[in-house]
Amino acid sequence: MTRLGTPLSPSATRVMLLGSGELGKEVLIALQRLGVETIAVDRYENAPGQQVAHHAHTITMSDPAQLKALIETLKPDLVVPEIEAIATPMLEELEAAGVVRVIPTARAARLTMDREGIRRLAAETLGLPTSPYKFCDSLQELQAAIDAGIGYPCIVKPVMSSSGKGQSKIDGPDDVKKAWDYAMAGGRVSHGRVIVEGFIDFDYEITLLTVRARGEDGGVHTHFCAPVGHVQVAGDYVESWQPHPMHPVALEKAQEIARRVTSDLGGQGLFGVELFVKGEQVWFSEVSPRPHDTGLVTLATQWQSEFELHARAILGLPVDTTLKSPGASAVIYGGVDANGIVFDGVQHALAVPGSDLRLFGKPESFVKRRMGVALVHADDVDTARQRAKEAASRVRPARAE
Repeated sequence: MTRLGTPLSPSATRVMLLGSGELGKEVLIALQRLGVETIAVDRYENAPGQQVAHHAHTITMSDPAQLKALIETLKPDLVVPEIEAIATPMLEELEAAGVVRVIPTARAARLTMDREGIRRLAAETLGLPTSPYKFCDSLQELQAAIDAGIGYPCIVKPVMSSSGKGQSKIDGPDDVKKAWDYAMAGGRVSHGRVIVEGFIDFDYEITLLTVRARGEDGGVHTHFCAPVGHVQVAGDYVESWQPHPMHPVALEKAQEIARRVTSDLGGQGLFGVELFVKGEQVWFSEVSPRPHDTGLVTLATQWQSEFELHARAILGLPVDTTLKSPGASAVIYGGVDANGIVFDGVQHALAVPGSDLRLFGKPESFVKRRMGVALVHADDVDTARQRAKEAASRVRPARAE
């Protein structure tokens, strides 16, 4: 885009987000700071992003007819998928017809919304190093794949899910059926299909936030943020920090893997590339063509957060991935199953040196639902991690009286 319009006017630049959770909310805010008119779409009313956007709509985004009707009616300049459960073939159809531009591309959205598409692209087309894997359509196929060479321990994931939902580790035969049932319950769309991955003995895992953005020369260039380290429990991130120290050889390999996979996906925007690392060895795990939950830490660590980078990149604007300060994030869980909860202890959390909070505004809380995050900047990562966890622990979600 060579010019930006004025919101709520005939000249408006209009961007539609498909999925408006806590990550989408930050993207919407970043877009609004650049004078963009925003449309937040989600599957439930009053999603976090819907609370701040110019327009809010609630539809079943996996329904092709509903998705097509909304896009054709509202005519956004850009459509930005933010979750997995979207009718991506319809996005490809609309993009091919010239109705709308999809971020980063409709093909990229389709491939990355399904673990099978992106894994086959990375391992079989691009030849990137990955864990051994098989796709299975039944409990019997899962057991056969494990017995035929995947072995124990292994990881089982639905082909379509997010934030670790449906993901589990299998340590032995007694865990197989439980893992299959959990995967079936946790998938975003009921595919009845899983990926089982052989376990890699890695030292740590990182998210390499990778940005494809236009420069002043008009060409698309690839930029990298400093590596984000993180801890996951049952596939869901609970804390992250930046920068994560890496051997120079491993960092170079990680950047080359990220460059190759994002270049193949094409388009513009920020990608969260997940990688396993052991010494100088690096394995590709997954990629999301949008801001990553572990990248929430960039709200405290970078001059331009991952959300600002995404907003600038999709609009064709230059980006700056410079690190401002070491920092960390720690998740705040709901702790209770209730609607319209309250948060006690916020003042005590913000008394932690260098701290900030994001309370997402989700209308419904679950015991293990991510309802907020504590952010801390500090002189070093270890101090930041300790303080982030301390700040998060001081926030106490509770039922409203």
